[in-house]
Amino acid sequence: MSDRHVIIGAGPVGRSVAEVLAERGADVVLASRSGEGPEVTGARRVAVDAADGEALSRLADGAQVLYNCVNPPRYDVWPTVWPPIAAALLAAAERSGALLAVTGNLYPYGPVDVPMVEGMPDAAPGHKAQLRARMTAEAFELHRAGRIRAVEVRGADYVGGPLGQSAHVPRVVPAALQGKHVRVIGNAHLPHTWTDVHDMGRALVAVAGTESAWGRVWHAPSNAPRTQSEAVNDVLASVGKKPVKVSAYPKAVTWTAGLFDGQMRELRETEYQFTRPYVMDSSAITAELGLEPTPWDEVCRRTAG
Repeated sequence: MSDRHVIIGAGPVGRSVAEVLAERGADVVLASRSGEGPEVTGARRVAVDAADGEALSRLADGAQVLYNCVNPPRYDVWPTVWPPIAAALLAAAERSGALLAVTGNLYPYGPVDVPMVEGMPDAAPGHKAQLRARMTAEAFELHRAGRIRAVEVRGADYVGGPLGQSAHVPRVVPAALQGKHVRVIGNAHLPHTWTDVHDMGRALVAVAGTESAWGRVWHAPSNAPRTQSEAVNDVLASVGKKPVKVSAYPKAVTWTAGLFDGQMRELRETEYQFTRPYVMDSSAITAELGLEPTPWDEVCRRTAG
């Protein structure tokens, strides 16, 4: 069997998948629109339009797994960017025969009052969540029909590296490392699950390589919940820095910002993720596939950079 793997999307998750596969000596193709970016030892970078089903099919020909690690840069472009990419990936999986392994998120569950577990209904009211839920439903419908093979891994908000301004804890770490008071969205003192981006990569590779895992959603192995304040100060403690004050932006500030910035406006739809406990249960992947989360202190040190 071929050990060729094609990863579409070269952001933090895509690179993590590439690193896991390259370490075992797999033939790894890391594709993005530009084909450029940080080198991943053992992976070959290529340029591809993720919305071009023909191009994806050619690239996936002969591959064992096709990974969807695409991450559109802004929420306000999701309605136009995601549908053609999702359709192209389904077409490429069907034409090539490669397993489709999807990087998912928790949005489809919507606001819940209990820890999120696999199998909960995808019943979120927001359009971003409904879009992702449709992507999941369409992939598994084709899986059940025998037209493709598919599996999805969902993770919580990412930590574990420099992840840019879209990652809630990592974006404030540089200022916190300087001893500055930092502000976060929502409530700084509610329990929240954080997923190490490297553990997300490990989980995608693990479920893709386990036939009994296909055809369902899995949660990436993640450590016990920490509040935003605790998470930021855990990162500081991991590198010997003193704690800082972590508080939330006043609600009026975030709502006013949404009048002028589409990204901030879209955050209103998922604000519940930071204004109520938001906890993901990842015990299934540990019990059934043996994947444990990376120790929290190690994750924090990597988040500190």
